[in-house]
Amino acid sequence: MLNCAVSKKSEGNEYFGIAIGFSVIAGGYGAGHISGGCFNPAVAIGIDVSSAGLGVYYCLPYVLFEFIGAALAVQLFQLCRPEEKLTGDERDRAVPAVYERSSRLVSEFIGTFMLVLTVGLNVLGGSQAPVWSIAASLMCGIFALGNCSGGHFNPAVTLAITVAGEDPNMPGDAPMYMVTQILGGCCAAMTYTLMEGGKNFPLAPGAGHKWGSAYAAEFVYTFVLAYVVLTVACYDEGAPKRNSNVFALAIASCVTAGGYAIGAVSGGSLNPAVSCGIALSSLGSGHIFHVVPYVICEFIGGAFAAIIYKATHKSKK
Repeated sequence: MLNCAVSKKSEGNEYFGIAIGFSVIAGGYGAGHISGGCFNPAVAIGIDVSSAGLGVYYCLPYVLFEFIGAALAVQLFQLCRPEEKLTGDERDRAVPAVYERSSRLVSEFIGTFMLVLTVGLNVLGGSQAPVWSIAASLMCGIFALGNCSGGHFNPAVTLAITVAGEDPNMPGDAPMYMVTQILGGCCAAMTYTLMEGGKNFPLAPGAGHKWGSAYAAEFVYTFVLAYVVLTVACYDEGAPKRNSNVFALAIASCVTAGGYAIGAVSGGSLNPAVSCGIALSSLGSGHIFHVVPYVICEFIGGAFAAIIYKATHKSKK
Protein backbone atom coordinates (compact mmCIF):
# COMPACT_ATOMS: atom_id res chain seq x y z
CA MET A 1 0.00 0.00 0.00
CA LEU A 2 2.67 2.53 1.03
CA ASN A 3 5.01 1.82 -1.86
CA CYS A 4 2.41 1.51 -4.61
CA ALA A 5 -0.31 3.97 -3.61
CA VAL A 6 1.42 6.53 -1.37
CA SER A 7 5.04 6.88 -2.47
CA LYS A 8 5.84 9.94 -4.56
CA LYS A 9 8.05 7.73 -6.72
CA SER A 10 5.01 5.68 -7.78
CA GLU A 11 2.71 8.56 -8.69
CA GLY A 12 0.68 8.02 -11.83
CA ASN A 13 0.82 4.24 -11.89
CA GLU A 14 -2.23 2.10 -12.58
CA TYR A 15 -1.01 -1.06 -10.87
CA PHE A 16 -1.52 -0.13 -7.22
CA GLY A 17 -4.85 -1.93 -6.97
CA ILE A 18 -3.63 -5.24 -8.38
CA ALA A 19 -0.44 -5.05 -6.27
CA ILE A 20 -2.40 -4.52 -3.05
CA GLY A 21 -4.97 -7.18 -3.91
CA PHE A 22 -2.41 -9.80 -4.84
CA SER A 23 -0.56 -9.26 -1.56
CA VAL A 24 -3.67 -10.69 0.09
CA ILE A 25 -3.60 -13.66 -2.31
CA ALA A 26 0.06 -14.29 -1.47
CA GLY A 27 -0.59 -14.11 2.26
CA GLY A 28 -3.90 -15.90 2.22
CA TYR A 29 -2.62 -19.04 0.53
CA GLY A 30 0.69 -18.82 2.40
CA ALA A 31 -0.38 -18.17 5.98
CA GLY A 32 -4.12 -18.82 5.88
CA HIS A 33 -3.70 -22.30 7.33
CA ILE A 34 -1.95 -20.81 10.38
CA SER A 35 -4.06 -17.79 11.32
CA GLY A 36 -6.96 -17.69 8.88
CA GLY A 37 -5.33 -14.87 6.91
CA CYS A 38 -7.23 -11.83 8.18
CA PHE A 39 -4.49 -9.18 7.82
CA ASN A 40 -7.05 -6.53 8.75
CA PRO A 41 -8.51 -5.52 12.16
CA ALA A 42 -11.96 -5.06 10.62
CA VAL A 43 -11.92 -8.62 9.28
CA ALA A 44 -10.64 -10.06 12.58
CA ILE A 45 -13.26 -8.25 14.64
CA GLY A 46 -16.05 -9.09 12.20
CA ILE A 47 -15.25 -12.80 12.22
CA ASP A 48 -14.93 -12.88 16.01
CA VAL A 49 -18.21 -11.03 16.58
CA SER A 50 -20.04 -13.26 14.12
CA SER A 51 -19.09 -16.25 16.27
CA ALA A 52 -19.78 -14.54 19.60
CA GLY A 53 -21.52 -17.62 20.91
CA LEU A 54 -18.16 -19.37 20.92
CA GLY A 55 -16.41 -16.51 22.71
CA VAL A 56 -15.11 -13.12 21.61
CA TYR A 57 -11.50 -12.65 22.57
CA TYR A 58 -9.06 -13.72 19.84
CA CYS A 59 -9.76 -10.56 17.84
CA LEU A 60 -7.90 -8.53 20.47
CA PRO A 61 -4.45 -10.13 20.01
CA TYR A 62 -5.10 -10.36 16.26
CA VAL A 63 -5.75 -6.62 16.09
CA LEU A 64 -2.70 -5.89 18.22
CA PHE A 65 -0.35 -7.82 15.92
CA GLU A 66 -1.97 -6.39 12.80
CA PHE A 67 -1.26 -2.86 14.07
CA ILE A 68 2.30 -3.89 14.96
CA GLY A 69 2.69 -5.16 11.39
CA ALA A 70 1.44 -1.84 10.03
CA ALA A 71 3.85 0.11 12.24
CA LEU A 72 6.75 -2.07 11.08
CA ALA A 73 5.69 -1.45 7.48
CA VAL A 74 5.99 2.30 8.04
CA GLN A 75 9.49 1.97 9.45
CA LEU A 76 10.70 -0.24 6.61
CA PHE A 77 9.04 2.03 4.04
CA GLN A 78 11.00 4.98 5.40
CA LEU A 79 14.23 2.97 5.40
CA CYS A 80 13.73 2.12 1.72
CA ARG A 81 12.51 5.59 0.77
CA PRO A 82 14.13 8.25 3.00
CA GLU A 83 13.11 11.00 0.57
CA GLU A 84 9.46 10.53 1.57
CA LYS A 85 10.18 12.58 4.72
CA LEU A 86 11.31 15.52 2.61
CA THR A 87 9.07 18.13 1.03
CA GLY A 88 9.07 20.52 -1.91
CA ASP A 89 12.40 21.78 -3.23
CA GLU A 90 14.22 19.80 -0.56
CA ARG A 91 12.95 16.57 -2.09
CA ASP A 92 13.79 17.70 -5.63
CA ARG A 93 17.38 18.36 -4.65
CA ALA A 94 17.74 15.28 -2.47
CA VAL A 95 16.11 12.52 -4.54
CA PRO A 96 19.18 11.69 -6.67
CA ALA A 97 21.34 11.35 -3.55
CA VAL A 98 19.06 9.62 -1.06
CA TYR A 99 18.88 6.31 -2.89
CA GLU A 100 22.00 5.21 -1.14
CA ARG A 101 23.27 1.67 -1.21
CA SER A 102 21.81 0.89 2.22
CA SER A 103 18.27 1.71 1.09
CA ARG A 104 18.61 -0.51 -1.96
CA LEU A 105 19.98 -3.37 0.12
CA VAL A 106 17.14 -3.08 2.65
CA SER A 107 14.72 -3.23 -0.28
CA GLU A 108 16.35 -6.38 -1.66
CA PHE A 109 16.36 -8.04 1.75
CA ILE A 110 12.66 -7.34 2.32
CA GLY A 111 11.58 -8.53 -1.13
CA THR A 112 13.64 -11.71 -1.00
CA PHE A 113 12.59 -12.46 2.57
CA MET A 114 8.89 -12.21 1.73
CA LEU A 115 9.32 -14.30 -1.43
CA VAL A 116 11.10 -17.17 0.35
CA LEU A 117 8.75 -16.99 3.34
CA THR A 118 5.81 -17.35 0.95
CA VAL A 119 7.48 -20.33 -0.72
CA GLY A 120 8.03 -22.13 2.59
CA LEU A 121 4.60 -21.47 4.05
CA ASN A 122 2.83 -22.64 0.91
CA VAL A 123 4.80 -25.88 0.70
CA LEU A 124 4.58 -26.74 4.39
CA GLY A 125 0.95 -25.68 4.66
CA GLY A 126 -0.17 -27.85 1.76
CA SER A 127 -1.57 -24.85 -0.12
CA GLN A 128 -4.05 -25.49 -2.92
CA ALA A 129 -2.41 -22.78 -5.06
CA PRO A 130 1.26 -22.53 -4.09
CA VAL A 131 2.54 -21.38 -7.47
CA TRP A 132 -0.14 -18.70 -7.68
CA SER A 133 0.69 -17.41 -4.21
CA ILE A 134 4.47 -17.40 -4.74
CA ALA A 135 4.16 -15.59 -8.07
CA ALA A 136 1.81 -13.06 -6.44
CA SER A 137 4.40 -12.40 -3.73
CA LEU A 138 7.09 -11.73 -6.34
CA MET A 139 4.82 -9.52 -8.41
CA CYS A 140 3.82 -7.41 -5.41
CA GLY A 141 7.44 -7.07 -4.34
CA ILE A 142 8.51 -5.86 -7.77
CA PHE A 143 5.63 -3.40 -8.04
CA ALA A 144 6.39 -2.11 -4.54
CA LEU A 145 10.19 -1.89 -4.62
CA GLY A 146 11.19 -2.07 -8.27
CA ASN A 147 11.73 1.68 -8.48
CA CYS A 148 13.80 1.59 -5.30
CA SER A 149 16.36 -1.19 -5.77
CA GLY A 150 15.34 -2.66 -9.11
CA GLY A 151 13.32 -5.42 -7.44
CA HIS A 152 15.69 -8.28 -8.30
CA PHE A 153 15.14 -10.49 -5.21
CA ASN A 154 17.18 -13.14 -6.99
CA PRO A 155 20.99 -13.39 -7.28
CA ALA A 156 20.69 -14.97 -10.74
CA VAL A 157 18.67 -11.98 -11.94
CA THR A 158 21.23 -9.63 -10.42
CA LEU A 159 23.96 -11.49 -12.33
CA ALA A 160 21.96 -11.26 -15.56
CA ILE A 161 21.45 -7.51 -15.20
CA THR A 162 25.14 -7.04 -14.36
CA VAL A 163 26.40 -9.07 -17.33
CA ALA A 164 23.95 -7.32 -19.65
CA GLY A 165 25.22 -3.92 -18.46
CA GLU A 166 21.72 -2.57 -17.87
CA ASP A 167 22.31 -0.98 -14.45
CA PRO A 168 25.33 1.31 -13.88
CA ASN A 169 25.20 0.57 -10.13
CA MET A 170 25.55 -3.18 -10.53
CA PRO A 171 29.30 -3.56 -11.17
CA GLY A 172 29.92 -2.27 -7.65
CA ASP A 173 26.69 -3.35 -5.96
CA ALA A 174 26.11 -6.84 -7.38
CA PRO A 175 28.13 -8.78 -4.77
CA MET A 176 26.35 -6.97 -1.91
CA TYR A 177 22.98 -7.49 -3.62
CA MET A 178 23.63 -11.22 -3.89
CA VAL A 179 24.81 -11.59 -0.29
CA THR A 180 21.81 -9.59 0.95
CA GLN A 181 19.37 -11.67 -1.11
CA ILE A 182 20.81 -14.95 0.14
CA LEU A 183 20.77 -13.64 3.71
CA GLY A 184 17.12 -12.64 3.26
CA GLY A 185 16.31 -16.11 1.92
CA CYS A 186 18.04 -17.85 4.82
CA CYS A 187 16.32 -15.64 7.41
CA ALA A 188 12.96 -16.35 5.76
CA ALA A 189 13.63 -20.10 5.84
CA MET A 190 14.35 -19.95 9.56
CA THR A 191 11.16 -17.91 10.01
CA TYR A 192 8.85 -20.33 8.18
CA THR A 193 10.43 -23.25 10.05
CA LEU A 194 9.69 -21.47 13.33
CA MET A 195 6.13 -20.61 12.27
CA GLU A 196 5.49 -24.22 11.27
CA GLY A 197 6.70 -25.68 14.56
CA GLY A 198 10.06 -26.90 13.29
CA LYS A 199 8.84 -28.51 10.06
CA ASN A 200 10.85 -28.10 6.86
CA PHE A 201 11.32 -29.70 3.46
CA PRO A 202 14.44 -30.65 1.48
CA LEU A 203 15.90 -29.17 -1.67
CA ALA A 204 15.51 -32.24 -3.85
CA PRO A 205 13.93 -33.55 -7.06
CA GLY A 206 10.34 -34.69 -7.01
CA ALA A 207 9.40 -38.34 -6.78
CA GLY A 208 10.56 -40.29 -9.82
CA HIS A 209 12.99 -37.64 -11.05
CA LYS A 210 16.79 -37.65 -10.98
CA TRP A 211 19.20 -34.94 -9.85
CA GLY A 212 20.37 -34.30 -13.41
CA SER A 213 16.82 -33.60 -14.51
CA ALA A 214 16.39 -31.18 -11.60
CA TYR A 215 19.57 -29.29 -12.46
CA ALA A 216 18.56 -28.99 -16.13
CA ALA A 217 15.08 -27.79 -15.17
CA GLU A 218 16.51 -25.11 -12.88
CA PHE A 219 18.84 -23.89 -15.62
CA VAL A 220 16.12 -23.63 -18.27
CA TYR A 221 13.50 -21.80 -16.24
CA THR A 222 15.97 -19.51 -14.47
CA PHE A 223 17.06 -18.53 -17.97
CA VAL A 224 13.44 -17.84 -18.91
CA LEU A 225 12.88 -15.75 -15.78
CA ALA A 226 16.08 -13.69 -16.15
CA TYR A 227 15.54 -13.18 -19.89
CA VAL A 228 12.02 -11.85 -19.34
CA VAL A 229 13.28 -9.51 -16.60
CA LEU A 230 15.82 -8.06 -19.03
CA THR A 231 13.36 -7.68 -21.88
CA VAL A 232 10.40 -6.19 -20.04
CA ALA A 233 12.06 -4.26 -17.21
CA CYS A 234 15.41 -3.21 -18.68
CA TYR A 235 15.07 -2.84 -22.46
CA ASP A 236 13.39 0.51 -23.02
CA GLU A 237 13.53 1.18 -26.80
CA GLY A 238 13.96 4.84 -25.86
CA ALA A 239 10.95 4.96 -23.50
CA PRO A 240 11.19 4.76 -19.69
CA LYS A 241 9.83 1.61 -18.03
CA ARG A 242 9.56 3.07 -14.54
CA ASN A 243 5.78 3.14 -14.32
CA SER A 244 4.99 0.29 -16.69
CA ASN A 245 1.84 -1.49 -15.61
CA VAL A 246 2.79 -4.92 -16.95
CA PHE A 247 6.45 -5.60 -16.18
CA ALA A 248 5.96 -7.14 -12.73
CA LEU A 249 3.01 -9.24 -13.95
CA ALA A 250 5.10 -10.56 -16.85
CA ILE A 251 8.01 -11.46 -14.56
CA ALA A 252 5.76 -13.14 -11.99
CA SER A 253 4.08 -15.11 -14.77
CA CYS A 254 7.46 -16.73 -15.49
CA VAL A 255 7.42 -18.06 -11.93
CA THR A 256 3.89 -19.33 -12.51
CA ALA A 257 4.95 -21.06 -15.73
CA GLY A 258 8.11 -22.48 -14.18
CA GLY A 259 6.39 -23.60 -11.02
CA TYR A 260 3.75 -25.59 -12.87
CA ALA A 261 6.18 -26.90 -15.49
CA ILE A 262 9.06 -28.09 -13.29
CA GLY A 263 7.76 -27.95 -9.73
CA ALA A 264 7.41 -31.74 -9.72
CA VAL A 265 10.88 -32.13 -11.24
CA SER A 266 13.13 -29.84 -9.19
CA GLY A 267 10.83 -27.93 -6.87
CA GLY A 268 10.89 -24.87 -9.14
CA SER A 269 13.30 -22.75 -7.11
CA LEU A 270 14.68 -20.64 -10.01
CA ASN A 271 16.53 -18.53 -7.45
CA PRO A 272 19.79 -19.14 -5.54
CA ALA A 273 18.35 -17.31 -2.51
CA VAL A 274 15.38 -19.70 -2.44
CA SER A 275 17.65 -22.72 -2.91
CA CYS A 276 20.03 -21.62 -0.13
CA GLY A 277 17.18 -20.90 2.26
CA ILE A 278 15.51 -24.26 1.70
CA ALA A 279 18.83 -26.09 2.04
CA LEU A 280 19.70 -24.28 5.27
CA SER A 281 16.35 -25.02 6.87
CA SER A 282 16.69 -28.74 6.09
CA LEU A 283 20.26 -29.40 7.19
CA GLY A 284 19.38 -32.88 8.44
CA SER A 285 17.85 -34.06 5.17
CA GLY A 286 21.13 -35.32 3.71
CA HIS A 287 20.66 -33.19 0.58
CA ILE A 288 22.44 -30.06 1.79
CA PHE A 289 25.36 -30.38 -0.66
CA HIS A 290 23.03 -30.46 -3.65
CA VAL A 291 22.43 -26.75 -3.12
CA VAL A 292 25.77 -26.11 -4.85
CA PRO A 293 24.80 -27.55 -8.28
CA TYR A 294 21.34 -26.02 -7.92
CA VAL A 295 22.85 -22.58 -7.40
CA ILE A 296 25.44 -23.05 -10.14
CA CYS A 297 22.76 -24.03 -12.68
CA GLU A 298 20.64 -21.05 -11.68
CA PHE A 299 23.58 -18.66 -12.04
CA ILE A 300 24.47 -20.15 -15.41
CA GLY A 301 20.84 -19.66 -16.47
CA GLY A 302 21.03 -15.99 -15.49
CA ALA A 303 24.34 -15.42 -17.28
CA PHE A 304 23.09 -17.20 -20.41
CA ALA A 305 19.98 -15.00 -20.40
CA ALA A 306 22.22 -11.90 -20.46
CA ILE A 307 24.20 -13.27 -23.40
CA ILE A 308 21.08 -14.06 -25.43
CA TYR A 309 19.53 -10.71 -24.46
CA LYS A 310 22.53 -8.82 -25.79
CA ALA A 311 22.30 -10.79 -29.03
CA THR A 312 18.56 -10.21 -29.51
CA HIS A 313 18.06 -6.73 -28.10
CA LYS A 314 21.21 -4.78 -27.39
CA SER A 315 22.56 -5.32 -30.90
CA LYS A 316 19.51 -3.45 -32.27
CA LYS A 317 20.24 -0.23 -30.40
